Amino acid sequence: MTDAPLDPALLAKIDAYWRAANYLSVGQIYLLDNPLLREPLQRKHVKPRLLGH
Repeated sequence: MTDAPLDPALLAKIDAYWRAANYLSVGQIYLLDNPLLREPLQRKHVKPRLLGH
């Protein structure tokens, strides 16, 4: 194993994966509708109440 920095292309892929995973998580928690944001986000798209376990 080397201590060389990550290849910039690999680092960009890891960053894109990380951002996509976070987006999906937040969308599942907070959004009722419009998950792909095809229209500007509005209050009606957000869950009125978050219920936990």
